[in-house]
Amino acid sequence: MVESAVDLHGLPVDPDVEPEDRVPPLRLADLARSLCRVVVQRWDVLALISAGGALGSLARWGTSAAWPGTDARSVLATLQVNVLGAGLIGLLMVLVRRRGIEGRYARPFLGVGVLGGYTTFSTYALDVHGLLLDHRVGWAGAYLVSTVVLGLLAAWAGVVLGRALLGLAGRTVRDAG
Repeated sequence: MVESAVDLHGLPVDPDVEPEDRVPPLRLADLARSLCRVVVQRWDVLALISAGGALGSLARWGTSAAWPGTDARSVLATLQVNVLGAGLIGLLMVLVRRRGIEGRYARPFLGVGVLGGYTTFSTYALDVHGLLLDHRVGWAGAYLVSTVVLGLLAAWAGVVLGRALLGLAGRTVRDAG
């Protein structure tokens, strides 16, 4: 009988993994040091992400509150928020990359902060769970799939729109010159 390899914790290791491929165990002290280093070195970016996240979360709350009071309110509001957010993220990434406004703050504030705070995967997962608990399996499946498909289509549409806007802006600048 061949003995299987074991890592530092006594857990089985794939025999195809070479010793130099193994990752040392993560220790809480190392994680805390890394986090402190990031906070000290990038406090300005973290502050902008926090401010953007607060704004995005407020916008999400406002969107949810604006939906008419129906049983489907939460699901439809979350679907709208996530699809719109995906489209805006697609648009933002084109504008940030192609217009040279990458900088240190544009993506963290707008992408991670505002749009990250606006969109919500956790509510989406809870909505699916709630539909399943209510024995609405068909609705849960439709919501599960439609959110992903519509989100991908919205992100693609945002990219296309961003490219079109930049193309129009480029022609306008060339025509004026």
